[in-house]
Amino acid sequence: MTFTTFIKRPVLSTVISILIVLLGFIGLVSLPIEQYPNIAPPTVAVWTSYPGADAETVKNSVVTPLEESINGVEGMDYISSTAGAGSAQLSVLFRQGMNPDMCAVNVQNRVQQAQALLPAEVTRIGVTVQKRQTSQVIMFTLTSDGRYDDEFLTNYNNINIIPAIKRIQGVGDVQSPGLKTYSMRIWLKPDVMKQYNLMPSDISAVLAEQNIEAAPGSFGQESDVAYEYAMRYTGRLKTAEEFGNIIIQSDANGQTLKLKDVAKIELGGQQYSVSMKNNNIPSVMGMVQQIAGSNANEIAKQVKAELEEQAKLFPPGMIYKINYDVTEFLYASIEEVVFTLVFTLILVFLVIYAFLQDWRSTLIPLIAVPVSLIGTFFFLNVMGFSINLLTLSALLLAIAIVVDDAVVVVEAVHAKLDQGYKSSLTASIDAMNEISGAIISITLVMASVFIPVSFIGGTTGSFYREFGVTMAVSIFISALNALTLSPALCAIFLKPHDAEGHAKKMSVIDRFHASFNTAYEKVLDKYKGQVEKLVRKPLAILASVVVGIVAMVVLMSTTKTGLVPDEDTGTLFCTVSMPPATSVERTKQVISQVDSILAADPAIQNREQIQGYNFIAGSGSDQATFIIKLKPFEERQHGFFWKLSGLSHRL
Repeated sequence: MTFTTFIKRPVLSTVISILIVLLGFIGLVSLPIEQYPNIAPPTVAVWTSYPGADAETVKNSVVTPLEESINGVEGMDYISSTAGAGSAQLSVLFRQGMNPDMCAVNVQNRVQQAQALLPAEVTRIGVTVQKRQTSQVIMFTLTSDGRYDDEFLTNYNNINIIPAIKRIQGVGDVQSPGLKTYSMRIWLKPDVMKQYNLMPSDISAVLAEQNIEAAPGSFGQESDVAYEYAMRYTGRLKTAEEFGNIIIQSDANGQTLKLKDVAKIELGGQQYSVSMKNNNIPSVMGMVQQIAGSNANEIAKQVKAELEEQAKLFPPGMIYKINYDVTEFLYASIEEVVFTLVFTLILVFLVIYAFLQDWRSTLIPLIAVPVSLIGTFFFLNVMGFSINLLTLSALLLAIAIVVDDAVVVVEAVHAKLDQGYKSSLTASIDAMNEISGAIISITLVMASVFIPVSFIGGTTGSFYREFGVTMAVSIFISALNALTLSPALCAIFLKPHDAEGHAKKMSVIDRFHASFNTAYEKVLDKYKGQVEKLVRKPLAILASVVVGIVAMVVLMSTTKTGLVPDEDTGTLFCTVSMPPATSVERTKQVISQVDSILAADPAIQNREQIQGYNFIAGSGSDQATFIIKLKPFEERQHGFFWKLSGLSHRL
C-alpha cells in the first residue's frame, strides 16, 4: 500500500488536516456541556390534591386507583408513589430510549380511565400529568432582609418568578415546597357552631353558594329603550370583611347569622405544614427540574440569567440566592480534567523531545495530536453527544494513542535517514511503504477494543457509549493523520544527517543529550539483563502471571462497585427526623437550635474558604431538611459531614 501522493503533495495533506480542525471547532462550539451523558430514563409525574384527607385516605382512594390504571403502560419500567396529608404524587419511570412525549400521552390516557374511580373533590381539582426529571438542576431561594414574611415571598415567587422560569426551554417543572400562598383562612369556633347546630359541611355549602362568579345578564335587549344595561355581580369575595358578612342563617324576624359570628377569618397561608428559612430569615425555595433529553448546563445558564432580570424588579429588601447549582461542580470537574489534559500534552512532548532529541521531530507530533483531538468534537456533535467528564477523559487517554502514531512515523523516517538516505522525501516515501499497513492494522485493533462498548444496552451502555466512541473516533483520525500529514511534515522538516550520522545541534544541547543517552543506556542494560534472567526461568514467569491473575480476582471481588463514583459536589443535604406526630412548632425549635450551632462554626465565618453561607432549613411536622453550600471538593476538608453526624447528642 502506498501513500506517496500525500507525501509529494504536502498542501493536500495540510488541507485535509485544516478541514478536520475547522469541523472540530464547529462541533466544539456547538456541543452542550454536561457532567455526565444523558442516562436518566424518561419520567412522567402525576400529582393531585385531596384537601382535608389524611395520608391513609389518600392512599386508598387516590393512589391505589391511579396505580392500578397506570401500571403496565407501554414502556414502563417501574412506578413509585407518595401519599401525604391532602396530596398524592406518582412517578412513572420508563425504559431508556422511550419518547418522553409519547410516555406522557400514554400516562394521561391511563389517568383518564381512572377518573371515574377518584373522589369527586379530586376530580374537580384535576389530576396533573407532566414529563420531567427527578434530578434538580438549580435550587434557588427567595428571601429578604427580614421585612417580608413567608406568605408574601411565596406569593411573589408564584406570580412572577416561577412562570418566567417555566417558559425556559427544557424546564420541566419548578417545585416550591409548602403551599403558603395567600388564602382566606376560616377558623371555625366549635362551641359556637354547636349552639346553632351547624357542621363544617354547612359552612362549605354556604361558601359554594355565595362565593362564586356569575353572569347576571343585561337589561334592555330587544326593547325600545335607548340604552342597554349590563348587570355586574360582585363575584368572588376578596377581603376578610366580605367573607365575614356571608349569611349562614336567617329567620322570619330578620335576624341573621353571619360567618364572622361562628368563625375567625383572616388572610393567611394556604398551608402551615412547611416552613422555610434562609440563614434564619423567612424564605421560599424553588427547585428547577429538567425535561428528559434537555441540556442541564444551558438550563442553568438561562435560569440564572432570568433570576438576574427578575431581581431588577424586586421590592426593596428582597434578594435571591442560589443554594444548589449542578453546573458549579460540573465546571470545577471539567477544569480539573482540562488542566490534566494540558499537563499531559506538555509531559508527552517533553518525553518525545528527550528521546528523539530533535525539535523538528518533536514538532510533528505537536501538530498531529491537536488535529486528532479537535477533530473528534465534530463527530461527537454529529452523533448527538456532549462535552462531559467521560468524553474529556476519553480524550485524555487518547493522547497516548494519538501521539504514538505520529511517533512511529517519525521514528521510521529517522531510521531511513540513519541508514544513509540523503533525501528526506525519499526516506519518508520508503518508510511509509513499510509501515502504512502496520498503522492501519493497529488502528483497527485499537478501535475494535472500544467500539463494542457502543453496543451495550441499558443505562450502563448509555453511560459509557460516548467514552468508547470518542476513543475510537480519535484513533481513526490519528491514523488518517499519520498516513497523510505526518509523513508530509517529515519530508519537509527532517534533514539528512551529516557525514557522522548526526544532525547539527548546539553544544549545550549536545551535552544534555549525551548525559541523557548515557543514563538511559545504563537503565536499558540493566533491564535487558533482568529480562535475560527471567527468560531462562519460565516457571517463575508463569507463577508470577498466575499470582497476578489471582490478585486481580481477589481485588475485583473486594473492591466497591457502582456505576458512577461518589463525588463531592460541595453541597450537604442533612435531614433531621423527629418522633412521629411531632408538632410544627417543636420542629421549628429544633431547627433554630441546629441553625445556631452551625452558624457559630468558625469555618462558616471564613468567607475565603466557603462560597457563600447559604443555609436552607425546611421543616414539616416531624422532619427538617438542611442544605449547606460549600465549595466543590471542600466538603470533607471542613469536616461538616462529621459535624452534622455528631449533632444528635446536642439536640
